[in-house]
Amino acid sequence: MVIRIFTGENRKAANAEIKRILGEGYEVFEGAEIAPNDLMNIFLGTSLLSEKRKILVKDLSENKESFLEFSEKLEEFLKTDAEVIIFETKLDKRTTAFKGIKKNGIIVREFKDETGKVDVRQVFGIYDMAMRNGKRAVEELEKIETKEDPYMFFGVLASQAIKRFETKPEGKKEKRVLKELSRLDKLMKTSSLEPWTLIKGFLVRLSSL
Repeated sequence: MVIRIFTGENRKAANAEIKRILGEGYEVFEGAEIAPNDLMNIFLGTSLLSEKRKILVKDLSENKESFLEFSEKLEEFLKTDAEVIIFETKLDKRTTAFKGIKKNGIIVREFKDETGKVDVRQVFGIYDMAMRNGKRAVEELEKIETKEDPYMFFGVLASQAIKRFETKPEGKKEKRVLKELSRLDKLMKTSSLEPWTLIKGFLVRLSSL
């Protein structure tokens, strides 16, 4: 499955994304209470139930010994069958442990205070343009992507698509858009591809649905 690390002071945005990815009924572990020898069971342990495990670990980096153990054995932990998010209120990117994490290609997302201030009208405009001309919509997106969070952008984009469907629930194109949107949502949660790449692909496909 996937191990992600979320960090930053914007807890509201981070919690919303945690809930979107993990859903309900996930396991929660407090980093301060995790001993190094607990890590193997957390990441590679099995569930008594048949479904895949969903795990949230909070502030593991505050437990320096366990965080270092995590980074040193990361290649092994990446074999996990669970969906894992580690949320760090503060994360020192200068540490050896963090450098080990980046080396292994772990997804690290930072939720800053400005995250969530997506220009709704701008997103809706890009969506409307994509319905007519996906290539032009991507060109408009590329003008703002460095300033926006792709996951927040996707959330606003999805709300617009759903709103359109509610006004025309019998529309064949609207149904195809929602089906494609559901596929994109799954990819945003599980794919190793850059989220902007996935969104751009979705925009290009919209006009031909």
